[in-house]
Amino acid sequence: MDDLFAPSDVSWTPVSPQLASVRRVSAAITAGVFGIAALLALGLTLGWLYGVLGLVVIAAVFGWSWVLIGRNQRSWKYAEREDELMVSHGIMFRQLVVVPYGRMQFVDVAAGPLERAFGISTVELHTATPATDAKIPGLHPDEAARLRDRLSALGQSQAWGL
Repeated sequence: MDDLFAPSDVSWTPVSPQLASVRRVSAAITAGVFGIAALLALGLTLGWLYGVLGLVVIAAVFGWSWVLIGRNQRSWKYAEREDELMVSHGIMFRQLVVVPYGRMQFVDVAAGPLERAFGISTVELHTATPATDAKIPGLHPDEAARLRDRLSALGQSQAWGL
């Protein structure tokens, strides 16, 4: 079953561990905002004990998400083959996206404020069918630029026959 989502004859490249850091900081900000809101809303309406209880529940959910974010980051990988790009990710719900270079319409590179602060970016491939679009988060900017240029060149050279 593992060969279905990650063929062994392919040389996989993992994404940067900084992806987990970016997602953990984002989760911490979200948990902090919801924690303060729960503490105030429950504390003022039902009593401070319920506000603290809500804060403890949010902290437990944040702790669990900390673990899941690390596992999810380690599942992201991509491979460049002769005629296609393969992107695999997921722990419980695994996904393998195979995009032929000739089907690519354009390649996006994006980096939000947190991603820029941690020195990573995301490469997204667009095809005519939105369901086959592939995204590779957590790439070093130099690798993202190299991948963008390579994929664009391969897409252009292989699309002439379409």
